[in-house]
Amino acid sequence: MNKGFTLAEVLITLGIIGIVAAMTLPALIQDHRNKVVETRLQKFYTTFNQAIQLAEAEYGDRKYWYIDASGVDLDEEGNPVLGTAEIDKWFNKYLSKFIVIERKVDTDGRMLYYLADGSAFSLGVDGNPSLRDISYYVGDPKKCVGSIDETRGICSFWFEYKPDEKNAGWKYLYNKGLEPGKYNWDGTYNMLLHDSTRGCINVGSYCTALIQLNGWKIPKDYPRKVRY
Repeated sequence: MNKGFTLAEVLITLGIIGIVAAMTLPALIQDHRNKVVETRLQKFYTTFNQAIQLAEAEYGDRKYWYIDASGVDLDEEGNPVLGTAEIDKWFNKYLSKFIVIERKVDTDGRMLYYLADGSAFSLGVDGNPSLRDISYYVGDPKKCVGSIDETRGICSFWFEYKPDEKNAGWKYLYNKGLEPGKYNWDGTYNMLLHDSTRGCINVGSYCTALIQLNGWKIPKDYPRKVRY
């Protein structure tokens, strides 16, 4: 006599499999996103700093060829005027030969550069189109929509480049290359999480530094769900 499963048993088994899949799939998806973000953040950090080192070998100490360049001029209707960005002129002179750029766009007073892996970075951020502030987008910037509080530490990540400033607020940037945003950081893990103006929980600006501090791995207590 052949033994087999009844229809009820098969349906129950499929139901259990469906429940388990529904419970585990979101975690698996988020784990994959975390790994992509971690890899791209570290790659961008390494690539940009290698470019700075190569430029330094050609032009000398970075503190002397760095300038806090301005962004793109806008016309009377608020449209960017191509070719007016001091940031882009600086980038073309010192770094463009060392970083492979797929395309670049003048936008909102900033310069937006696309990389070969589909990520992008802007020199200058919304409201402050100067070289010291750099936003890195782990995916297409067009998909990273929202206010700074809603996107930083999720799909955009704050970096800074300010090697010539000795002010106490810039002590983690002085004579350095590209670094995660650490302006006014007191050196504590607690401030990276809870600071009211830049903390990863409240605003997201210090999220990049939080990940770097954990060896470019998203910490278990990371307060935001990354995506790209």
